[in-house]
Amino acid sequence: MSKELKLIKMSNVEVEDIKWVWYPYIPYGKITVVQGDPGEGKTTFILALVALLTKGEPLLEEEQGSEPINVIYQTAEDGLGDTIKPRLLSVGADCERVMVIDENEINLTLSDKRLEQAINQTNAKVIVLDPIQAYLGEDVDMHRANEIRPIMKRLALLAERTGCAVILVGHMNKMQGGKSSYRGLGSIDIRAAVRSVLVVGRVKDEPTLRIVAHDKSNLAPEGKSIAFELSPEIGFSWKGYCETTVDELLCGNGTVKSKTTIMEDELKILLQEPVSAEEVKNRASDMDISLRTLMTAKRNLGVLSEKVGDKWFWKLPNQECKDVSP
Repeated sequence: MSKELKLIKMSNVEVEDIKWVWYPYIPYGKITVVQGDPGEGKTTFILALVALLTKGEPLLEEEQGSEPINVIYQTAEDGLGDTIKPRLLSVGADCERVMVIDENEINLTLSDKRLEQAINQTNAKVIVLDPIQAYLGEDVDMHRANEIRPIMKRLALLAERTGCAVILVGHMNKMQGGKSSYRGLGSIDIRAAVRSVLVVGRVKDEPTLRIVAHDKSNLAPEGKSIAFELSPEIGFSWKGYCETTVDELLCGNGTVKSKTTIMEDELKILLQEPVSAEEVKNRASDMDISLRTLMTAKRNLGVLSEKVGDKWFWKLPNQECKDVSP
């Protein structure tokens, strides 16, 4: 059967603006990959992001939030009841807005019609599939370009049709010293098909700190690296933007010095005793640190607010305000 030739004249193509879940990291209607070695915090990072999106809260170091959105979260590695939901609750997600496609009878794949059905039925704006290799299908070799290309093309078209942001979570291979573009597990065609790649890695000599570096960005300039902490005491916390590159991160040379960590260090010095909230905010302003970043540092350190007389004071948990004159 012969194929009819159809041509598209570019003068008839309408220019479309890119819409963003999180500029410049995650675009709507496109595929994003979040990858890293096992145990580096990829899933925790995404769940913390899901928490902000489902509540409509401002994203990292942004002042304004947006309308809460629905999210579909598929995982083949963690239990929903014993792992995913407890993690969602710990980061404050609105679980009413997080949906999962039931795979008890039939496993899901990237080519499954249920993906589009679920997106349309739930009006989900983000869908996460964790990890990539679990959703390729039993007979697909992720290292063979001729098998990966049609799957990724269909997935890209699905994202474009629905306007949903597709986030694929992937592990990295064990190759050392090579370019970051060749560290993703599977065919390089996976990377070629996506519009954004984020790499999650551990900070050397800082076991609780992680960095997310922007490794590929086709639709906007690459964004700054993002730091977060996985602390046994307080769990997940955002640490703000930092300057570590993806190559430094993969070589184990990543360091975190963000406005949030700088403000945390300043608060530790400033709050040797309770200090008025006004004085703290003035100090942050002098350091060119936003109120949102200040409040993030406050929350990360567990700083408390207490009213004495007609003034509010900030104090560390083990301090008393009774000796402070209002």
